[in-house]
Amino acid sequence: MYTSRTLEIASEQLLRLPGHVFDVISITKPVSTAAAMNLIGILSKLSPILGNLIEFNLVELLNEHHEFQGLGSWQRQDPGFPDAVFRGQVHPVPGLEIKSWFPLATEITARFKDSQTRFTDRNTNLVLLAWLPEAIVYGRPKIVSVTMIEGGSVAQARDRHYHNPPDYLVVEPGDTSARTRNLQQTNTSGCKWEGTLLSEFQEAEQFVQSWGNDATRYRSDSDYQSLVRQLLSRYSYRLDTNFAKIDRIAHPDVEQFKRQVYDVTVLGMTIGQWARVLSQQNDRIRKEVFSRVLAITDDDADRLVK
Repeated sequence: MYTSRTLEIASEQLLRLPGHVFDVISITKPVSTAAAMNLIGILSKLSPILGNLIEFNLVELLNEHHEFQGLGSWQRQDPGFPDAVFRGQVHPVPGLEIKSWFPLATEITARFKDSQTRFTDRNTNLVLLAWLPEAIVYGRPKIVSVTMIEGGSVAQARDRHYHNPPDYLVVEPGDTSARTRNLQQTNTSGCKWEGTLLSEFQEAEQFVQSWGNDATRYRSDSDYQSLVRQLLSRYSYRLDTNFAKIDRIAHPDVEQFKRQVYDVTVLGMTIGQWARVLSQQNDRIRKEVFSRVLAITDDDADRLVK
């Protein structure tokens, strides 16, 4: 079996997940509207924990697929990139980087920092999955929507979006292959201009122009990165802590996924409408909405995501 076919089969199985409930953790029904209003503010903090739990369960689900039998099995990597790899008779080794999203939060906060050089074989895909509790703010995590995107295209979109020398630099980690595995670096970083003198910035612009016509087009090769590092050494930059958030890289498939999730209807409103209502500062409206949520029966909860 080819790597592309292995990933295609995995995608087919993952795209059947919307509506699937992961029985890994359950959030207790709030006892009052006030408790519900407090709970919605911290639910997004569960996403990293649930992401790890969902990764374990996704690997198990993938291994149940009969087409993989006899060829190998999916295995989770922790730590390591990507989150899951297919070990067996398929080369190059297929991989899945899994990111979960609680869409009632402000954005997809997960980051995608791995260098473009990790995706030359087109064997690693990004899996984005959106989840909600069964009854909006309580219950078990239920998958709302899933998409799978070729990882290299995500890295390229990120670097195109951010890299704009001398104002903003995307910097490769350099060659750390001689180090032990736990010390090897594969993540890019984003650095924002922090100089205060106009004359310095103009000088830096002239230096960038000397690189040629494609000066601002991002490249990961050592020659180009050497020029980028010269900027870093000559001028003042700060490390951008928001660099590579998936929500901000302007990848068309990510944007389509977000629109698709916000259009899903849950309890008579789209997720986009729920997000807007729950972020309102008007307590009267919020209390009315949470009263409606707390009136949901267990049978209703089973039918929420359509």
